[in-house]
Amino acid sequence: MNICLLGNNLTNLVLANILLKKKINVDIISQTKPSLLTNTARTIAISNENYKFLIKNIKQISKLGWPTDKIKIYSDKNKSSDLFEFKNKNQSNFYLLKYSELYNLMKKNKFLKFINLKNYNYDIIKKRNYNLIINSDQNNQITKKYFQKRVEKNYNSLAHTAIIDHKKIENKIAYQFFTKNGPLAFLPLSNNQTSIVFSNNSLKLMNKLSLLQIIKKYNHQYEITKVSEVESVGIKFLVLREYFFKNILCFGDLIHKVHPLAGQGFNMTIRDIKSLTNILDKYTKLGIVDGKIIAQKFQENNKHLNFMYGLGIDTINSFFKLDSKLKNNLSESIFKILKGNKTLNKYATFLSN
Repeated sequence: MNICLLGNNLTNLVLANILLKKKINVDIISQTKPSLLTNTARTIAISNENYKFLIKNIKQISKLGWPTDKIKIYSDKNKSSDLFEFKNKNQSNFYLLKYSELYNLMKKNKFLKFINLKNYNYDIIKKRNYNLIINSDQNNQITKKYFQKRVEKNYNSLAHTAIIDHKKIENKIAYQFFTKNGPLAFLPLSNNQTSIVFSNNSLKLMNKLSLLQIIKKYNHQYEITKVSEVESVGIKFLVLREYFFKNILCFGDLIHKVHPLAGQGFNMTIRDIKSLTNILDKYTKLGIVDGKIIAQKFQENNKHLNFMYGLGIDTINSFFKLDSKLKNNLSESIFKILKGNKTLNKYATFLSN
């Protein structure tokens, strides 16, 4: 089977590595030449189950992930006593990886084939006779022509990310503060580094000094020695209405974007990769290599789940915005019930994974 991946991005690199292991021919086509990523503060939180899946298929990833054993949730009203604690018995809650390290590791596979085509369209790609075309590039002509129908919500917010260096501690607990200005997360990267993600309810860019002021207000754990440059990106909720056209299947951020408060953006993509590879295994064993049939099956299996999951994260964000206006009275009551009920507590922790 011959598969083409449109876009030189992390989603396609991870997918390509897994498909190559299955002896599937893969080309990565992009409008720009592949390059190394060096200076970025972006990090990726990968749930325990998804991390196991990645290691099973790409063993080298085990060298990158830093485990987090607990996630503690706080409100703006009470910064010293947690509302709730997510903890999985005898296993890590999630693993944090530096985006650049994962990206550069995925590029090292000597069997990867990169093709640079400027301003390509469907007719040009069609001539190359791929069974399935997987598109995760938001800026090519194929996306602009065939995949513009979407459900979209602009939060009019910016996510600001940075990495802080600090004195060495046992750094295995993540902290999430639902502040009056938006969620602030402290995510462990090592014993002396922590990733910061602040989803500010504003379109105003933050520099290093202004973000550091926010960090200091909620930081009770780290003796900070250095702060990286701040990176900012707009926050949207987005789901594509139709995932495929003929044998072209859209994928990754192109089919879903969610608020970063739950750290689920790339986790949703990994779950999509699991689903797609299972479909490919099933159909190729039956001798079916028709890309349109495979793309249609993927949409049937995943479109409704991705929509509901994304909507759930949007609802959580809306809840905490409302809760902030009500001085955190809602969250205190609800998390008190969760803490006091073992079944609900266990279910909430299961969902967080």
